Amino acid sequence: MKLVAADGVQIDAHHDPGPRDLAFVLAHGFTGAWNKPAVRRAGAVFARHGGVVSFDFRGHGRSGGRSTVGDREIDDLEAAVAWARELGYGRIATIGFSMGASVAVRHAALIRGVDAVAAVSGPARWYYRGTVPMRRVHWVIEKPTGRLVSRIMLRTRIASEGWSPVPPAPFEVVGKITPTPLLVVHGDQDAYFPLEHAHQLFDAAAEPKELWIEHGFGHAENAAPPELLERIAQWVIRS
Repeated sequence: MKLVAADGVQIDAHHDPGPRDLAFVLAHGFTGAWNKPAVRRAGAVFARHGGVVSFDFRGHGRSGGRSTVGDREIDDLEAAVAWARELGYGRIATIGFSMGASVAVRHAALIRGVDAVAAVSGPARWYYRGTVPMRRVHWVIEKPTGRLVSRIMLRTRIASEGWSPVPPAPFEVVGKITPTPLLVVHGDQDAYFPLEHAHQLFDAAAEPKELWIEHGFGHAENAAPPELLERIAQWVIRS
């Protein structure tokens, strides 16, 4: 399915039908795509409990445009949420991983309109370079050679002009999500973002909110075990 974001970018999306009372909208991490195994595996867990809408962020996979690495991607997520509404789902929860977690937080705070938000392995603030993997990510985003590698090898097309102005960081807007329930999930083995990001995001949020620090969990959808995904689904159902 081709959706159209508010600024005209075409977004490739997929629907796994389920009971019409609840839809899970999945927001993948940087360089991900809805048809990659980790996202499909997550979708299969959530599909036990409701419909699942997954999609490619701009600049990723089969979507158009170029990635703005968490800025205009809130429009992509809103297009997917709107499609879930059109499909007839009564409640909609957004589940974001890594970059997708930052987008889910910013979408719920700035656009609103969802019933629950789960942010898994997400950054609280921008420009973090405190780990080797994040220094590599910034090389990919900021350097012409890095963007070339990303386009050819990772199938991710990144906008070269950067942010102007810099969008508010997740921790700066997360307080606006209330009264929508927020779940922050982070692993103590995350190689990209240390636990301080989860605590900063959670501390800045208003109730209702929960923080799960997961022992042995790494980063985002690629590392998320089925048991954790099932617990997230159950949290959504209870919210």
